[in-house]
Amino acid sequence: MFPIEAFQRTLGKAIDIFRQLGIRFHLTGGVAAVYYAEPRLTQDIDIVIDNAQTQATLGELLKRLEGSDFLFDAESVRRAVISRGMFQLLDRQESLKLDIYPRELIPGELNRSVEQEVFEGTMIPIASRVDTVVSKLVWVSKGSSKSRRDVRHMFRLAPEEDRQLIKQFSDQMGLSRLLQEILNEQEEIE
Repeated sequence: MFPIEAFQRTLGKAIDIFRQLGIRFHLTGGVAAVYYAEPRLTQDIDIVIDNAQTQATLGELLKRLEGSDFLFDAESVRRAVISRGMFQLLDRQESLKLDIYPRELIPGELNRSVEQEVFEGTMIPIASRVDTVVSKLVWVSKGSSKSRRDVRHMFRLAPEEDRQLIKQFSDQMGLSRLLQEILNEQEEIE
């Protein structure tokens, strides 16, 4: 397990680059699930970044990454930005991996980001609870069993207004049946 300071240092390096280039971003994935539900181990940090601004500053982004502590493949970054796929950054100093998604999985999610104190004294945009649950549903539909538990816990802890929005987005994305299936599952015995 990495100390929290290592996550903070690695994330800080990436955030500095994104902010310098005016690239909107937010944390998502396991980090967001931990924030909204329950503590659990996460293997990496998932970050959604704005595709249009990333494309507009791609040359400068690559230049700044080359001068940073991150290991990366420039061609993989280019392909991911063009195809709206995913690329990875590995912090040489901390040996932590960032999965960077230059696209929104849930339409408009970057506009609904919520500034949260992720580390003491450090405010960072994080995916909204609704977008986090719906994105976890998408990952479940692609085979992620770990995300099933995250969906149940986040949904059950969500205020009623958020539950209704989760149902609405799930319906729009064809995931309503999957949401209901997950919510009907029994909790595992620990």
